[in-house]
Amino acid sequence: MTWKPYYRGDGEQRQAALADPPPWRTFPRRPQHREYRPPPGLVDAVNAALHLRRPLLVSGPAGSGKSSVIEQVAHELKLGGVLRWHITSRSSLSEALYRYDALGRIHAQSLRSAMSQGAAARTGRGRSRDEIGPFLQLGPLGTALVPSEQPRALLVDEIDKSDLDLPSDLLEVLERGEFVIPELVRYRKPRVAVRLWDSDEEYVVERGRVPCTQFPFILLTSNGERDFSPAFLRRCIRYTMPPLTTDLLHGIVEAHFEGAPEGSDELVRQFAERVGAGEHLAIDQLLNAVALLLGEQAPSGSQYEELRELVLRELSRA
Repeated sequence: MTWKPYYRGDGEQRQAALADPPPWRTFPRRPQHREYRPPPGLVDAVNAALHLRRPLLVSGPAGSGKSSVIEQVAHELKLGGVLRWHITSRSSLSEALYRYDALGRIHAQSLRSAMSQGAAARTGRGRSRDEIGPFLQLGPLGTALVPSEQPRALLVDEIDKSDLDLPSDLLEVLERGEFVIPELVRYRKPRVAVRLWDSDEEYVVERGRVPCTQFPFILLTSNGERDFSPAFLRRCIRYTMPPLTTDLLHGIVEAHFEGAPEGSDELVRQFAERVGAGEHLAIDQLLNAVALLLGEQAPSGSQYEELRELVLRELSRA
């Protein structure tokens, strides 16, 4: 990239044509499957999870590249688009399996009832139709368990941020590979078409049961902020991200910039030293620094130092 100050802080209006963004900040978002460089041991861990049909639990600091591998796996194995379930303290297993808009259905029933009463008054007859399918949608985990010829790829991001009970709630689904939608078990029709999470396609659920035929490739990420029960851990293949070495960081920079930009060696060395000293920094901060501080018209002198401090600010401090 070429450094160019668009905003000058003088209050004068001007036409500014922004330069192209870095490849990892283009939208619609472009998958980074070619740029990703898995650290030692991760390829074997992925293949073990695929062979054993077990989730892969990857632990490491935030920003260390834990979740990026799933895009590469999905691309190489033609598993389709990656399904994503980002975990918060409010996340629940039921919402990951399916969503049911009960209030929307009640509202639609009220409208149909009013319309049917009006039709009955005019014609002497009327019938109210109650369809539940339009008010149901499978969640990311539920969509991953839909029967298919090829497994789907599901990212369960930052599972350590979940409620304490969520990992335990997952156990039965991970073991049985199926789930039940209670609203459809009680429904008058045995077959109901339900929309998938990531498309307008529908899957016909029979008697409320969704049975998996190909267990999905599930990547669980953890920042190491909590411990998990032995019952949960024994159902996973576990991998811990290694320390960020200079060689590993050089490979990442070269992959994203199609070669090492001139002057990147020093930025990489300083970044690795800071991480080795215990500072909390993310890989995308290094990429931002290389993109912003190097190039034909890169900033220099005090401006270079100030911008480097700006984009490489330690993450554990406000």
